[in-house]
Amino acid sequence: MLVIDIHTHIIPEHLPDFSAKFGSSGFIRLEHHKPCCARMMKGDTFFREIKDNCWSAEKRMEECDTLNVQMQVLSTIPVMFSYAAKPAHCLEVSRFLNDHIAGIVAKYPRRFFGLGTLPMQDPEMAIAELERCRSIGLAGVQIGSHVNRWNLNQPELFPVFEACSRLDMALFVHPWDMMGQDRMPDYWLPWLVGMPAETSLAICSMLFGGIFERLPNLRVAFAHGGGSFPSTLGRIEHGYHCRPDLVAVDNKVNPRRYAGKFWLDSLVHDKTMLDYIVNLFGADHVALGSDYPFPLGETKPGELIKSMDYPAALKETLLSGAALKWLNKKVVG
Repeated sequence: MLVIDIHTHIIPEHLPDFSAKFGSSGFIRLEHHKPCCARMMKGDTFFREIKDNCWSAEKRMEECDTLNVQMQVLSTIPVMFSYAAKPAHCLEVSRFLNDHIAGIVAKYPRRFFGLGTLPMQDPEMAIAELERCRSIGLAGVQIGSHVNRWNLNQPELFPVFEACSRLDMALFVHPWDMMGQDRMPDYWLPWLVGMPAETSLAICSMLFGGIFERLPNLRVAFAHGGGSFPSTLGRIEHGYHCRPDLVAVDNKVNPRRYAGKFWLDSLVHDKTMLDYIVNLFGADHVALGSDYPFPLGETKPGELIKSMDYPAALKETLLSGAALKWLNKKVVG
């Protein structure tokens, strides 16, 4: 049974010293302090330790063979978005990362699809890089759950979404720069609480901002099972009914109508929750996503789906069919 993982992250093994080049400490650099390991540093601040499976396509394929994953969709680590940088600097970082992913896809087309990253703080520049991403063989782009102080309903961002739809480029929305981090210093709470809230913020912003209504052919997938959105949809819908003067300002359509109009990945870590989102969105709009190679992800991609008491055809849809539908791609045997 074909297995495609839509939620995996990669970074080049060697990064230019963007901080030195641009005169800013806000860019990630790598310290290769021992074999097969590196520290991600933001200025002098430690961000995360990574292993060679975070940059080596060959190591990833070796691990995927062990895990029975035939294909991965590659995207950058969200801390690399660089939205706070000057647009021209962000564009240079984006182009470097996009060329890296495109090179891997070109070398191993039977094992990888690729998503680019864009300088979203400058929508005109972002559209130009989106067009270039398509020309170098990427299947879509990954963006953050917000762009600095812009939520995803911001009018300035609509032309980027419009271009994604026009160019047949899939869109993957990933939480980052989580809200309320200054109030969540303990217990890894930005990742446990902030990330699900960020994803719900992104979904609600696009939904109430009328993005899905205006662009019905836009193919958007949200990470981490849609975060807290599915479990709070009842509350969101009730708000739409009881305070339309506040909620239904830019879009008059009931938010529940959009369930199954966009995709979620399957990364929910819970059988009851997986069953809920499959019933709510339909199996063809829930695609396997593991967050490989990071520890908060699914250690064995697809294990939760395979453990479910579902017919083989439904499992096949979750493991690969929904991904191919979102990407609008076919796999050549």
